[in-house]
Amino acid sequence: MRCHVNLSEVAGQIKDGDLLLFRGRGAIARLIAVAGRSDYTHAGRAVWWGNDLFCCEVRELKGGRAVTLQSQVSKHPGLIDVFEVNPSARWREFDRRGAVRYIRRLAGCDYGYRGVWLVALRHLPVWRVWVAADSDDRRVADQPPFCSQACAMADRLGGGVDPVPHLADRLTEPADLARSPFYRYRFTLGGV
Repeated sequence: MRCHVNLSEVAGQIKDGDLLLFRGRGAIARLIAVAGRSDYTHAGRAVWWGNDLFCCEVRELKGGRAVTLQSQVSKHPGLIDVFEVNPSARWREFDRRGAVRYIRRLAGCDYGYRGVWLVALRHLPVWRVWVAADSDDRRVADQPPFCSQACAMADRLGGGVDPVPHLADRLTEPADLARSPFYRYRFTLGGV
């Protein structure tokens, strides 16, 4: 069950660094959703700059960028879910400001096409037999990140908490973030 709300009604309730998970439309989005075993096809972060609420993300064909959350809700009404980060302050060591600073600094980076390709390969039956799951985050990817990898890295490297502890950031998909106890669904942005 999703709780649809307008951004204008809840903007003040969205905290700096909250997770934004997008459901997509189209053939490629369906492939991502099926492979990831969820409806989610993209991840970004809500970031306040002064009185303006932005979506910081690493998006295909664009790379790292910051755009107003209002513009994204206008383009994708009813397809953006807001997740609270660190619900009930369960992870006391979490540094929200550090995580936000990290995701902001990804603005201008390239998109990690190679990383997405490697994640996609891991879903192939034959490939899965030959490649073991990787949970080693010490080996930070030397390639640009993709969307959900950037979000996981922001929380782990900038915030000090690994949101998906038994999976390397470079293999983290939007569905993995949605299933993590480090995030809790709040509402769906149905309109501006």
